[in-house]
Amino acid sequence: MNLIFTGGGTGGHLVIALSLAETARSRGHTVMFIGSTSGQDRQWFANSTLFDEVHFLETTGVVNKSGFGKLAALWKVFKALLKSRSLIRSFHADAVVSVGGFSAAPASMAAVVSGTPLYIHEQNAVTGKLNRLLRPYARAFFSSYEEGDNHCDYPVNPRYFENARIRSEVKTVIFLGGSQGAKFINDLALEIAPWLHDKGIHIIHQCGLKEEDRVRAAYHEFGIEAEVYGFTTQIAELCERSDFAVSRSGASTLWELCAAKIPAFFIPFPYAAADHQYHNARYIIDHNAGWCERQSEGIILKLQEAIQSDIRAKSEALGKLIASNGAAHIIEKIEKDI
Repeated sequence: MNLIFTGGGTGGHLVIALSLAETARSRGHTVMFIGSTSGQDRQWFANSTLFDEVHFLETTGVVNKSGFGKLAALWKVFKALLKSRSLIRSFHADAVVSVGGFSAAPASMAAVVSGTPLYIHEQNAVTGKLNRLLRPYARAFFSSYEEGDNHCDYPVNPRYFENARIRSEVKTVIFLGGSQGAKFINDLALEIAPWLHDKGIHIIHQCGLKEEDRVRAAYHEFGIEAEVYGFTTQIAELCERSDFAVSRSGASTLWELCAAKIPAFFIPFPYAAADHQYHNARYIIDHNAGWCERQSEGIILKLQEAIQSDIRAKSEALGKLIASNGAAHIIEKIEKDI
């Protein structure tokens, strides 16, 4: 098959495109990526050898614009739609697979108007506006939060499953603020660090490049030998050594922690679209497999209670929420459908 993957803007969407495309390529399919000149798409795939073709079209987000800015953004989407329709035809695409984000709009809509089967993967518990608009026209809709025919296991790097283990006590805590870091989580980590140190708990802290110097200096002043990373591609290896996580609840990070069976104290980013990070975390909480608290000044005591609680039960519960080979199952469903 000739498969086009589209979407992105942020790493959370792009890691899904990467996982699905790698799986499709390993099964002998030809793959193309259509993304945007905005966002992180080019950083991820401009020099990629994975795809047979990559195309970055001039688009920007629409929902965060107003007035003439929105009209200009829509005009760019329309022009990119026409280009995407041409690419679909020249590639003889059997299907277009959208992973969401504003980058997905042109190629996804082009698939609908050209009669090419469209498949959508929704990474969050709250369906994004674009995916809500296009869902009625899609051949299939994949979600890790819905039950029934639409349910799929989240595509997660196999390393998280390979290194998974049941945690029964906290010897190491990892703080995860995402690739850009999160000042609230950084400040929280520094506030609780002396308490963790007194209890002999090791600290791993991914703080973001902008905060790295400040965070390193603070630990040095405390006399605490924490592992600090501004940015790293070795999160899977760091997670393997961790017993408890304090993290934002973007979908990819949430499901990676789930696959590794690491109990997590989630602090959703309060300004995420449609508050989707909170609803992502609620899925884990509703299955009694973690903790979720809004950003607040009284959060330290709740975090201390969680770290000292029975984490084994949470770790065991996480292992029941996700299975490996999520990407393979999605590609298999597309193969059977085409």
